[in-house]
Amino acid sequence: MHGTPEELAVEAALDAERQFVLTLGGFALEIPGAILVTHERIPVPRFNFVQTGGVGRERQAAFFERSLDHYFQRALRPTFRVPLPVPDHLEIGLRRFGFRPRETPLTLMLSDHPTTPYEPGEARVRSALSREIDLVASFWTSDRERPEFRAALEIAWAHPNADERLVPLLAFLAEEPVSAAIVYRHRSSAGIHAVATRPTARGRGAASDLVAYALRENPAGPPARYSMWADSTRLEARLNRLGFRSAASFREYDLPADAELALPPAGAPTPPRWRPPRAPPAAPR
Repeated sequence: MHGTPEELAVEAALDAERQFVLTLGGFALEIPGAILVTHERIPVPRFNFVQTGGVGRERQAAFFERSLDHYFQRALRPTFRVPLPVPDHLEIGLRRFGFRPRETPLTLMLSDHPTTPYEPGEARVRSALSREIDLVASFWTSDRERPEFRAALEIAWAHPNADERLVPLLAFLAEEPVSAAIVYRHRSSAGIHAVATRPTARGRGAASDLVAYALRENPAGPPARYSMWADSTRLEARLNRLGFRSAASFREYDLPADAELALPPAGAPTPPRWRPPRAPPAAPR
């Protein structure tokens, strides 16, 4: 890999995020100009997205055809992440296919050596216990997706690969579990994923306490850096106070809720395009 230290840190963080999806049962398909991250059984944007790179103007037709066909055949709604500034031809192409940009950019935040002092709040934070897996899974999934997510989480948590480790965290207020997150380390990069707080406990600092705990205690082992995503200026400012910096920004494009996923009609039936091989002619005697 080539690039500045900051560019290499961004690439390592993006790779660690993809590995997080893979370890939970997803897969990634690399095509010219993009990586298609996919999880067929957990159809949420964070697990189904196109990480675009340098898609040339003259090659955009093939890029859109392959990426859209990949997701639409699986009845999935992908999100496209395009580094800022967005090239004009990608903006026009995505809008032509019905995708619309989100108002606020998605910012990758990195922290190498968090030194910003943080005064802990009232939440008590610790690593989750294996017997609490159902509680942990309940923070992020609906009843339909929970069995699949729970099974994948249990495998990655209890049986990690050699270069990874996954640790869920829980935050408690008055002994009630109110917030959760997942710390996932792949090689030297660790991401703090899926920070979620119960609606009744929001605004009391439990999420910040979770992040501060991860930075301080390194529950998945000490990495070279931590990463998180910020999808609002408010969250970006909060992470700045915890020792993160803005490293890269992307524009996210997704489909409106009322958009229909449709493939063109198959047309009239045609003869099979493949036939079994015929028996070879008898050898001359």
